[in-house]
Amino acid sequence: MELRGYAYIMASGRNGTLYIGATSDLAKRAWEHRNGVVEGFTKKYGCKLLVWYQAFESLEAARHREKQMKEWKRLWKLREIETMNPDWDDLYDRIAMP
Repeated sequence: MELRGYAYIMASGRNGTLYIGATSDLAKRAWEHRNGVVEGFTKKYGCKLLVWYQAFESLEAARHREKQMKEWKRLWKLREIETMNPDWDDLYDRIAMP
């Protein structure tokens, strides 16, 4: 059985550094980015805000979207974020379990 998947964007701030990823557990992965528990790009560049995400029926579909978006021009990525989240709010609290 395929896992549900999510493509997501973490940012260092409004119009800041962006990171695009895919995961089967968005709340857990966003928490890891926010708390810097994994060495890598998001920790190095301070990408702690979950500013965009999209749910998919499978992790494979989410990874496909991630790869597509990584090829996009920055302006397209910003437009995608601002369509869902015009104020660049941190969406973590909306998806995290209490």
